[in-house]
Amino acid sequence: KLTSLALQPVITAELMQGRVHLKCSYSPPSPEPPVQYRVLWSRLSSPGKREQVHHETTLQSFSYVEMDGANLRLGDTVFCTVTTFRRGTPEQQSLPKDSKGFYAGIKFLPESLEIAEDGKEHVLTVLSTVPIACPGQDDFCKITLQLSAEDLGKSSQVPGPPGIALSACQVDLLPEPCSGSGCAAARVTVTAVTDFAQDGNRGSRISAEPLAPRDLLWRAYTPRDVKVTVRDLPTGNCYSFTDPHIITFDGWRYDNYKIGTFLLCRSESRAFEVHVRQWDCGGHHSATACNCGVAAQ
Repeated sequence: KLTSLALQPVITAELMQGRVHLKCSYSPPSPEPPVQYRVLWSRLSSPGKREQVHHETTLQSFSYVEMDGANLRLGDTVFCTVTTFRRGTPEQQSLPKDSKGFYAGIKFLPESLEIAEDGKEHVLTVLSTVPIACPGQDDFCKITLQLSAEDLGKSSQVPGPPGIALSACQVDLLPEPCSGSGCAAARVTVTAVTDFAQDGNRGSRISAEPLAPRDLLWRAYTPRDVKVTVRDLPTGNCYSFTDPHIITFDGWRYDNYKIGTFLLCRSESRAFEVHVRQWDCGGHHSATACNCGVAAQ
């Protein structure tokens, strides 16, 4: 009996004559004499179900299939399955060996985010697993993705503004040599919007859409959304009221009867501060100051 391939087949993407192809690579079973390979290409048509798109018999230790936008499109998860047999005895086949599923298209890393209303920036990587093709020799090669954020809302309320802010509305994917991580990448930062409301955890999603691509392969493609959960954090409050009684963020209380302009609050981590102006509003018997103006940055 024939032994199966020594290693699992691996799918990679590359450009051939300006068109995107997938390559299935495998190594011969050792120490077998020369054999032929039957390579079956398939795509995931629905969860758990595969559809055959191409098959061939070859002596080579690799097989190519083109992403033509018809049989194979961006957004497909593709597999190659390889069996071996000797020439003259095709009925005596080894056990088939399957590659891992190769997702052809745009991946967001991480695929989902859980962030808090703490002002921290979180890096989202936009990765193309297929090379960026140039339609013409003189064209500047890139795929521009339009990014947008949308509030998923709650079942009991109308969706409001998104709970997240993106550092850019567009990113450009520029061609670079394909490696194990991908063929083009861009980065964008995601920050939760601090809304000063106790509104529980909120869901948002980030969508990407290719902007007027000249390459036909990209025209009918919309990448998968990224789901972002924003964890609600309690909002700090401080007060200065009437003649002024002051309550700090941590609940400490005191009075300030002085007249003048004072620094009420300043952040040590960002450009944010509040000044307050107090004037004399006391009677004849006691010195009292009242708030009369406020300035905030």
